[in-house]
Amino acid sequence: MEFSELLKISFTAIRANKLRSALTLLGIVVGVFSIIGVMTAVRVLQNSIEEGLSALGSNTFQIQKFPALFTGGHAQWEKYRRRKDITVEQGELLVERMTKAEFIGLEAHRGGRTVEFGARKTNPNVSIMGETPQGIPTNNWNIAEGRSLTDDDQRLSRPVAIIAPDVVNKLFPMGGALGSEIRVGGDRYQVVGIFEPKGASLGGSSDNFIAIPLSTFLENYGKHRSINIMVKAKSAEVFDDAMEEARNILRLARKVEPGAEDDFEFFSNDSMISTFNEFTLYVKLGIGFISFISLLAAGVGIMNIMLVSVTERTREIGIRKAMGARKSNILGQFITEAITLCQLGGIVGILLGILSGNLAALAFDIPPVVPLDWAFIGFALCAFIGIVFGVYPAWKAANLDPIEALRYE
Repeated sequence: MEFSELLKISFTAIRANKLRSALTLLGIVVGVFSIIGVMTAVRVLQNSIEEGLSALGSNTFQIQKFPALFTGGHAQWEKYRRRKDITVEQGELLVERMTKAEFIGLEAHRGGRTVEFGARKTNPNVSIMGETPQGIPTNNWNIAEGRSLTDDDQRLSRPVAIIAPDVVNKLFPMGGALGSEIRVGGDRYQVVGIFEPKGASLGGSSDNFIAIPLSTFLENYGKHRSINIMVKAKSAEVFDDAMEEARNILRLARKVEPGAEDDFEFFSNDSMISTFNEFTLYVKLGIGFISFISLLAAGVGIMNIMLVSVTERTREIGIRKAMGARKSNILGQFITEAITLCQLGGIVGILLGILSGNLAALAFDIPPVVPLDWAFIGFALCAFIGIVFGVYPAWKAANLDPIEALRYE
């Protein structure tokens, strides 16, 4: 019997019992939907994180007191909080001693500020970034107009600022930002530069900040704080060596005992992505286990409905055998029907999973994702369930005695 004929018979049988088939498909739909939905959402978030992390620049790593992604409990957080702050002096020690770094920038920041110019003001969500001059290239920022920060700005704690496009658009819609004086609380800064736009990142804008000299920042917002250190290695080949060099200098400066773990954190594009993948691994395993239970229950339901179908169609099987149908024909017919039933549920589950998973893309304003690899895995999984749980009913149908089947009422 041709495969197209088997499919036609399968769809006819499914349409004949619409409600029963639909209820049986629910388990398959839920199981596949869970897997595809979570994997789509994770893929969306991963793409967003990878895009956002590109702001660090190539061959660049950052050193800070707290980890970039935190997944522990309160006790773990307390351990990080009790660490000594990373000081400007320790950052300057890296600047003096590192040999494998192209740029070393020191940075501190404060968020949730309102920037004003005349009667105009921004929302209270602008970040104030305190930067040394080399913090500009290590952050992968480019100057569109004006100039960057200079060593004299840092040494003399000048009240100057470079502003990002969101602030420009809010305060200077008609232009004229360069040379103007902006206000942040009681502090005033002269605008000496404008950054090129970076766009959206991790669901938010990367252009809603101003950068001022780090020395000015510490005078205005307090010196008792931990700073971040950003290091751009001279090349990809010496990246790991640069990180190890920075680690050794900092451990010595911070008097970390030999054999003790670092009391500071490194992160880079690759390490952040790796940490994110480790975190999402547990989510994937949890959803995978739940989906496995759902698909197992769905498989039992498939087996039950196929056994009922065999019983209801006993006379049909007897007639087909009497007309010369072989066991393999009957076996193929019922296995195809089971696989078709599973694949229909799989298609619905995949479509719903992709749509729900991409809700994260809408929330973060990033391009949607269609995980073709997981869609193919979903199809294969449904075929596997159809075969495994459809074999026994198909075998039972194929081995019916034709005479007894014809007598069945």
